[in-house]
Amino acid sequence: MSYAGDLSPHEAWAKLEDGAILVDVRTAGEWAHIGVPDTKPAGGTRNDPLFIQWNMAGGIPNSRFIEQLKQQAPDGGSTELVFLCRSGARSIAAAIAATEAGFISYNVLEGFEGEPDRYGERTVNGWKNRGLPTTNVGKH
Repeated sequence: MSYAGDLSPHEAWAKLEDGAILVDVRTAGEWAHIGVPDTKPAGGTRNDPLFIQWNMAGGIPNSRFIEQLKQQAPDGGSTELVFLCRSGARSIAAAIAATEAGFISYNVLEGFEGEPDRYGERTVNGWKNRGLPTTNVGKH
């Protein structure tokens, strides 16, 4: 593994309570239409997530991802970052890239929406389905 590790959604929440920062790497469309994690209840001094797309619309890789992460993440990489996407795949790639850039990076297993059930609905697991705080207000 080329990043700090994988976390369940509840383990990720505990990291946030300890001062880590959530980085949501889904697309702007996902933020707007599906919702976003509400990390304010985790407390701490840095409780707002960062919103940096791993892929742009149409699945085009965001060539400025690391640059944007460096601009938004505090402390030049000394704060732990917890990466989240829809199901836990893009966030692995983001955690690897961030680690290579000098950040302490974790991946949230199951992602925001989790795995699809037998009908294709994302109701099995994930941040949202595990009852962690969310808001329907997408990224501003």
